[in-house]
Amino acid sequence: MFPLRRFERSTTLFVGLLVVSLILATLDVSSQGRTASDNLRQGAQAVFSPILKTVDWVTRPVVGFIDGLSNLAFLRSENERLSDLVRELEREQADVEALKAKIAELEDILGLEPPAQLTSVTARIFANSTSDFDFVRFIDKGSEDGIVVGQPVVSEQGLVGRVTLVDADSARVALIRDPTISVAVRVERTGETGWVDGQGSGPLKLRMPGERLPVFEGDRLVTTGSSFPPDIVVASISEDAESGVNFGLVADADPATEFSRLRFVSVLIGWDPLTITEGDLVGETPPEGIPEGDL
Repeated sequence: MFPLRRFERSTTLFVGLLVVSLILATLDVSSQGRTASDNLRQGAQAVFSPILKTVDWVTRPVVGFIDGLSNLAFLRSENERLSDLVRELEREQADVEALKAKIAELEDILGLEPPAQLTSVTARIFANSTSDFDFVRFIDKGSEDGIVVGQPVVSEQGLVGRVTLVDADSARVALIRDPTISVAVRVERTGETGWVDGQGSGPLKLRMPGERLPVFEGDRLVTTGSSFPPDIVVASISEDAESGVNFGLVADADPATEFSRLRFVSVLIGWDPLTITEGDLVGETPPEGIPEGDL
């Protein structure tokens, strides 16, 4: 038994020495011309290079994720800043567009040619009626500018109304859609006359006594030249209508002026209506002999 164990030890020792000899021989062949430190570095690199590659492969996504979180916070902040900038630019653009619209409207008003022997004063609307019935506008010109009660007020689209109250530097204008306002008109296509009454926020009401020619959608109504200068556009017929037997003609008409978008107006100076009574300062009286209730 003892000799067998001794043989095994000898064999193991022999094999170990043989392996070491082979390794030394390999190192000796591959290290010709190199120092011992070079060999150690190469060996260390051979051992640790796979480990470093593995560590890099594992940690790279983690580092990228952390960098991504940092970049995400920056991008969110940058996005908010750019959104604020866009909103500010949109507000500025809206202001510019509103200013352009005001300039265009003012140019149109300034370009109006008043009727012969009349002059005009351009005024800005600075307030509406404070009541539930929006039939009044307040302008920034008054008696110091030649404004007096009864003067016609127009826009580039047509008749607006009449001055009903004047202060030194402001005036009140009653719109033609005021239910107390009546305006003598002529159908431009046929030459027949009648008058329109204000109906509040709805269309104007055209009334023509007796047998009349029918009116058609789009027919323009202009002033006749009594309490307002002649040939100012007042409204247009909104639907076809014809007169009934012994009842005259009644039709709806849309005002030519868009009151909701009105910012500037022109007051006609020097117009002397044929007849102005105290009641006419608000509305014109319908022609005599035509009971309003019969229409």
